[in-house]
Amino acid sequence: MPGTGRSTWRNWAGTVSVTPVREARPASVGELAEEVRRAAEDGLRVKTVGTGHSFTAVAATDGVLIRPDLLTGIRRVDRSAMTVTVESGTPLKRLNEALAREGLSLTNMGDIMEQTVAGATSTGTHGTGRDSASIAAQIKGLELVTADGSVLSCSETENPEVFAAARIGLGALGVVSAITFAVEPEFLLTAREEPMPFDRVLAEFDALHAENEHFEFYWFPHTGNCNTKRNNRSAGPAAPPGRVSGWVEDELLSNGAFQVACSLGRAVPAAVPAIARLSSRALSARTYTDIPYKVFTSPRRVRFVEMEYAVPREAAVAALREVRAMVERSPLRISFPVEVRTAPADDIALSTASGRETAYIAVHMYRGTPYRGYFSAVERIMTAHGGRPHWGKIHTRDAAYLAENYPRFGEFTALRDRLDPGRLFQNAYLRRVLGD
Repeated sequence: MPGTGRSTWRNWAGTVSVTPVREARPASVGELAEEVRRAAEDGLRVKTVGTGHSFTAVAATDGVLIRPDLLTGIRRVDRSAMTVTVESGTPLKRLNEALAREGLSLTNMGDIMEQTVAGATSTGTHGTGRDSASIAAQIKGLELVTADGSVLSCSETENPEVFAAARIGLGALGVVSAITFAVEPEFLLTAREEPMPFDRVLAEFDALHAENEHFEFYWFPHTGNCNTKRNNRSAGPAAPPGRVSGWVEDELLSNGAFQVACSLGRAVPAAVPAIARLSSRALSARTYTDIPYKVFTSPRRVRFVEMEYAVPREAAVAALREVRAMVERSPLRISFPVEVRTAPADDIALSTASGRETAYIAVHMYRGTPYRGYFSAVERIMTAHGGRPHWGKIHTRDAAYLAENYPRFGEFTALRDRLDPGRLFQNAYLRRVLGD
């Protein structure tokens, strides 16, 4: 801000901006702990930001904003335990590339890799999988700087009650300084992308989920068209997309042409259904085989806002039919596809898949386009099915609702009371979703 010496931080989507009292860029866990202690002495709250890919204000603060861009890199690779320990500010892209050089890989991952490892895991970032779960579910240990500036190591055998919750901690329990992930020898995945009618996808949803290690699909509102993607392990050989064909699909169509289509739809909403029909037919079937992160992830250059709900997997088809019916009877014009993924149940207290087989339904709107009417209508459908909102994506739920939908919610808040009784890591978002 001019004249104050203070800078304003904004997230990727432009939905959150804050002007903290000061920023800190610690280069070691010792410096990080000192920043936490100093903030407490000054009566300032502390939050850490990664790359700003959360659409909510989960990382916002007007106190001390910690940027972890100097806390990067791999600390150690343990091939006997098949783990890798990485500094918390390391972007997922750098982690994936470093693992590939070592002939190693995560088992599953989300569809973008711009986030920091701590930011992604702390908010429950996930991909899709029949048997393999979110990135946080692959954590074997973590290092946490708590409110008194002490450094706490956590695993299944060391401070296990903290480990059970802190893998998806929302920044409420402390500042994560390092994470140890389970890894495995690098493998190949064959991706099969194929257009498919909406009614067929829903009729065969259970079979498509059961028959594929990783299944997801995108439905284009105002059409009956979907694009499906099935990823399964392969014996090889590697057969990545051709340089030209890959560029056409991933850059020209999925980013360049889609950006133009979204801009046109924002300017002329009446044209959106026709644009959606064209967009849904633009991507053709293709099959390719490559190392995991090159199959799981894709470039996402078109900026948007997003809401995502996790519903019991058995409720997914009904919920999607309700979303389609709502769109068809409304004046809404939706230019972005609806993304559907799955996850197995896990044992993390605040995981959206905690204790239940899960389907994720994500809705998006192009940045700068009014979204509240659409998101509110979808949210009513999802909450009627016991949906749990993604912690880093737009929603209106509060602690009263969430306590009813997370069996271990009280376990998490009790741990927060123990680790951060003075609410050093509190902000308005955490006050809403966790209570005070």
